Amino acid sequence: MESAIISGALGLLDGVSHLGLGQVVMMAIGAGLLYLGIRKGFEPLLLVPIGFGAILVNIPQAELMAEGGTLRFFYDFGIRTEIFPVLIFIGIGAMTDFGPLFSNPRIIMLGAAGQFGIFLTVLLALALGFSKLDAVAIGVIGACDGPTSIYVSSRYAPHLLAAVSVAAYSYMSLVPLIQPPIMRALTTAREKQIVMGMVQQAPVSRTTRILFPIIVTVVASIIAPLGTPLIGMLMLGNLLRECGVVERLKLASENEIANIVTLLLGLAIGGTMAAEQFLKVETIMVLVLGLVAIGLDTVMGVLFGKGMCLLSGGKINPLIGAAGISAFPMSARVVQNEGQRYNKKNHLLMHAMSANAGGQIGSVIAAAIMLSVLRGMGII
Repeated sequence: MESAIISGALGLLDGVSHLGLGQVVMMAIGAGLLYLGIRKGFEPLLLVPIGFGAILVNIPQAELMAEGGTLRFFYDFGIRTEIFPVLIFIGIGAMTDFGPLFSNPRIIMLGAAGQFGIFLTVLLALALGFSKLDAVAIGVIGACDGPTSIYVSSRYAPHLLAAVSVAAYSYMSLVPLIQPPIMRALTTAREKQIVMGMVQQAPVSRTTRILFPIIVTVVASIIAPLGTPLIGMLMLGNLLRECGVVERLKLASENEIANIVTLLLGLAIGGTMAAEQFLKVETIMVLVLGLVAIGLDTVMGVLFGKGMCLLSGGKINPLIGAAGISAFPMSARVVQNEGQRYNKKNHLLMHAMSANAGGQIGSVIAAAIMLSVLRGMGII
């Protein structure tokens, strides 16, 4: 009887005996993500489930990512099949108003310029010894587009999924800290104070708003077929928003579906953060390169904005170039705050939203173009 009691007591301590330093470190990282989400308000909808998932997966002998485990089920069902990021894009499309682009279509070029940092980071990753597919997955972090990053890494570089996902969403939440110093360093005092005024949105017909997502889907998919699942779902969500006859589907896409998928996506990503998989030199390199990618995207966007400022005779504030990344609408708000920091009469928000909306489309196309090139080379 005593031996049975002792054996039972030892069984209760079995989990403690299997708790390693790596697992403790990862639990601390998970707690740090919870802190950023809860206390600091950085992307809480994703950082909270990711952080909690990281804690769960590192509990000794819980086996949540083993075959048949709870987190493994979410991972296999939603990430390996690429369903979660695709569904997220329907919600993003339903919440995105491309109206500002119609009023000032040339600003969409800033959305394209904001993707050049991706290509530069890919070259840097290749120089550091990463494979071509790994380099693409790392470079896409620079777009500040979490679903695209997850889609690319889960499909073509699954061993980097945890690092890429954490980098993409963590840095997206840190855009208000990352971008302003770069914006200030690259622009002159005169440029910062350029007043662009309020955007006078011209009336856009319902027909135009309905045709826009259809045309973008067809053209972008022909240019870069591998991006069709993402651009198609993004534009489907926008079509649900603009057609005006499926209000229930539109509301479900931007609320219930988006919320449920975000929760399960976060838990599944957290489940990939097991100590033995995450605590590697490779992970640190991915996190550093991801930060570099976002910095370069911001640099290229602002520099392109300076070029547009010059060509327009000083009518365009180059600060709006920073919104060319896909952190929608966070980077547009950063631009607005920076603009008013130097000139209280400045109203850059809607101009920046135009660039931001362009960046939303541009990030998907940039990733798809790189993957199409790799397919042409026979790598995928």
